[in-house]
Amino acid sequence: MRKASKSFLWASMLLMVLSTIALFFYVRWLLEQEVEEELFSAEARIESALMAGQHPSSLAPIIEIKEVNELKTPFTKDTVIYDPSQDEMELFRELSTYKRINNKSYKISVRVLVVETNQILWAIILSYIVIIFLVFVFQFYLNKSSNKKIWNPFFHNLEQMKKFSLLSKEPIQLLDSEILEFSELNKEIALLTGKVRDDYENLKQYTEDVSHELQTPLAIIQAKIENIINDQTVTEVQFNQLASIQKDIQRLTQLNKRLALLTKLENLQFTHRENIDITDLVAQIIANFNEISTISLTFGKTNDIIATMDPYLAEILCNNIISNAIKHSAHKKPINIEAKDMVLSVSNFGLKPITNPQHLFTRFYRETKEIKSTGLGLAIVKKICDLYGYNISYTYINEHHCFSIDFGTTKPARE
Repeated sequence: MRKASKSFLWASMLLMVLSTIALFFYVRWLLEQEVEEELFSAEARIESALMAGQHPSSLAPIIEIKEVNELKTPFTKDTVIYDPSQDEMELFRELSTYKRINNKSYKISVRVLVVETNQILWAIILSYIVIIFLVFVFQFYLNKSSNKKIWNPFFHNLEQMKKFSLLSKEPIQLLDSEILEFSELNKEIALLTGKVRDDYENLKQYTEDVSHELQTPLAIIQAKIENIINDQTVTEVQFNQLASIQKDIQRLTQLNKRLALLTKLENLQFTHRENIDITDLVAQIIANFNEISTISLTFGKTNDIIATMDPYLAEILCNNIISNAIKHSAHKKPINIEAKDMVLSVSNFGLKPITNPQHLFTRFYRETKEIKSTGLGLAIVKKICDLYGYNISYTYINEHHCFSIDFGTTKPARE
């Protein structure tokens, strides 16, 4: 609408300027023609009077009649003559003709004051400009008001599309329009949003069903493998193979649980919130890891970090960020964890920085073939941070990969 109004404005301005210029030259030409016609008409009357034997008196500077010895070519010109009545020099248009009448040669000069014609010309132009300007202003605001009324359903529907959510069960509320194109657009938007919501619900249901149905057969396979391992007839080779299979099943079980968790996070299914002491939770997780890990974990606390979130997600968040550091710590060097000013930082030793840190929080990101993928751990951490509006960042300082979660960020959380 703004672009249309702007185009109308510039087109009207250009048309106004061009029409004013054209009108100026056209009116000036008409006035000059009228002056010329008046001069020739006066000259013809004088010539007729002379041919009739009458001798019109000269009326300087309007009419001058002189007898001359020879005839010359008629001409017209502009001349400036002193006007005693106005006590100033005035511009006249002069016609001078030479006629042979009754065996005598005459120079007939007729003049017309042209100052008034210029005044008339400018009066017409100014009147035209004022009228066109008023019409232009009226048309502009009328066009703007009309466009606003016509485009109102479009902008309303655009706002509805911006607010559209797959989680809402309510159909999108669209305004009807008398414009055929807008009406057809509304129908297509309603069909498209309905189809997208149905596809989303089907995909969501499919993911939940697959995740749920996988748990039972995985648990059964796990139990059967344990029974086989406990059988005394199993050879060492078979035992090693079954142990490897058991680990793969455990990995598959964890993968299934994490995928289910990601699905729930994306569907915003975690609505419970309470105040969680993050520093106390991190201390418990560190104590658990120190019992099973050969890598030393140190924890420094300047002040407590209290976050309002789901307790289960808080535990997943802290556990994943620490386990990721353990998994990717080079040369088994100590991992430093610090809580300060609502920021939880976890740093582990690394030989070189991440080449593409913007991809760190994508699922199964692998920097090179030789380096393990990040799996789903960091992707889950990022989803949890996005859910509550927390800011997570990565830096490489003094040969250490450092992940920081700011629990005091004011970024709006997803509802």
